[in-house]
Amino acid sequence: MHTTALLCTAILGTLVFGLGLLISALRFAEQRLAGHADDPGNLLHKVVRAHGNATEYAPFLAVLFLYLGTQAPSSAVLGLIVSATACRLIHALGLIAWPSIAQPNPARFIGAIGTYVCGLGLCLRLVWVF
Repeated sequence: MHTTALLCTAILGTLVFGLGLLISALRFAEQRLAGHADDPGNLLHKVVRAHGNATEYAPFLAVLFLYLGTQAPSSAVLGLIVSATACRLIHALGLIAWPSIAQPNPARFIGAIGTYVCGLGLCLRLVWVF
């Protein structure tokens, strides 16, 4: 198993569980058992969305990372793994750090497009050697 694949998988897991923990802390602070304000500028709302989005992509990326990490990955594959991980972090930052999720921002765009490109590249690697 390549160390980079393991490390990036751990980073994605930390992102998912860290955002989940942050949601719990914010709900405790707002004395809310469930849900969030219907305000795209509310921090809890933004973190819930970031967590939801992370849980949509992190599991399959982790599967790709771990499988390809056992296959003596090329530097191109390792670059895609690192880039996909960075894009997931950038996307979460784009959701949380901007004033509102009602408007697009560069971090969300780069994170989303980068995730699609890297994810598709890793999927293609399962079929073809490049």
